[in-house]
Amino acid sequence: MDLQPCVSCKPAESEQREGAAQVRKLEEKWTAAYKERQIDLLASLLAEEFVITVEDGNTYSKTGYITHSADPSVRVEVAELSDLRVRVRGYVAVVTGAYHEKGTSNHKPYEYHDRLTDVWVKVGNTWQVIASHYSIPVKQ
Repeated sequence: MDLQPCVSCKPAESEQREGAAQVRKLEEKWTAAYKERQIDLLASLLAEEFVITVEDGNTYSKTGYITHSADPSVRVEVAELSDLRVRVRGYVAVVTGAYHEKGTSNHKPYEYHDRLTDVWVKVGNTWQVIASHYSIPVKQ
């Protein structure tokens, strides 16, 4: 009986679980940093090649996203994640879930209920988000 394949799977499964837990915490840290305008923390979580696609289809680079996040005319009151699922394969993690944001922009209230997909890459011992996509679910 050859047990080698089973033995070699254990470390990979363990690494995937550990990576998924790390990325989940980083997602939560990213959300909190966005809400609190912690720009240095945001910058450290985003890869230089970062791109985000927002609800209206526009895309922004790392610089554009950080500029938006620092905008003093926007006040985020609620920023919360739910239904998160993290899948890790090697040095890539894909996160799917739901996002709720509520606040004011130029003193006018807004509220979003989105679905999200984030892609994280691990370089050395550090995970960074490289791509993010937010969309509004179609109501039926």
